[in-house]
Amino acid sequence: MKAVYIDQHGGPDVLRYGDLPDPTPKPDEVVVDVVAASVNGADWKVRAGESHRQSKFPYTLGRDFSGVVAAAGSAVSDLRVGDPVFGVLPLGRDGAYAEKVAIKAALVTKKPDAMSHEIAAAMALTGLTAISAIEETLKLKSGERILIQGGAGGVAGFAIQLAKHLGARVITTASAANHDYLRGLGADQIIDYNARDFTKVLANCDAVFDTVGGDVALKSFAVLRSGGRAAFIASGVEAPKPARPDVSSLRPPAERARRHLDRIVELFTKGAVRPPEIKLYPLADAVAAHKVSEGRHLRGKLVLQVR
Repeated sequence: MKAVYIDQHGGPDVLRYGDLPDPTPKPDEVVVDVVAASVNGADWKVRAGESHRQSKFPYTLGRDFSGVVAAAGSAVSDLRVGDPVFGVLPLGRDGAYAEKVAIKAALVTKKPDAMSHEIAAAMALTGLTAISAIEETLKLKSGERILIQGGAGGVAGFAIQLAKHLGARVITTASAANHDYLRGLGADQIIDYNARDFTKVLANCDAVFDTVGGDVALKSFAVLRSGGRAAFIASGVEAPKPARPDVSSLRPPAERARRHLDRIVELFTKGAVRPPEIKLYPLADAVAAHKVSEGRHLRGKLVLQVR
């Protein structure tokens, strides 16, 4: 099979496009013929050795994908060869930048006909992460005010729509060029981070969801009311410690589970969330996609066309 992999850590140019052995399924796994694979910010961090360093090469990148079941293990009874599916690989494992991937059947779900493979790949990990943060970690309620940092990104864009669907008032941060896009997603208030300090504009928010990290994450505690809570996905494996004792700092687990994928399908089917803006690249052009991703100012999602 064709795949994009690394045989050393480094910049985008260490990515290789070539042939690797086809996977075979274990009893509880399916092998999926991948049609589309998502590019996530975590991918270039793995490539660079910032996220986790590999000692076994070649190492195939990519965490979420959409495709068609090509083979099923002996213990799999709920999926059949030919089923269109999408899914997210388990924590600590990559491998979606390839024509085939083996994965536990419990970590994929059937893709509805109305959702293209490119859309399914774009929404898989971003949707799972947003659902884990907004519904399961922050437990956002109708009528609450939430600040979502970095609104134009894939996870944040899904989170904006989910928060609106739950009845919250949604505030987000973004450059001026992305304001119309975010209004289209349902944001009630947008703060241009190049022109205004969000801590001077906001106060008494019930919740914050930070997808940016760094100083932005640390400053986010300032806008919370007493008893408020903040969730962080760009600050490492542990949430940052707040300088004030009256707020909660949380790290969403982003557990890989079919229930999250089914929730994505439910929200998409009822029109509660729409796909992000998607930019497509052929699998062989993964280097170009990584350069854009590493720039960290993209809108929506990057997706690799595998087939």
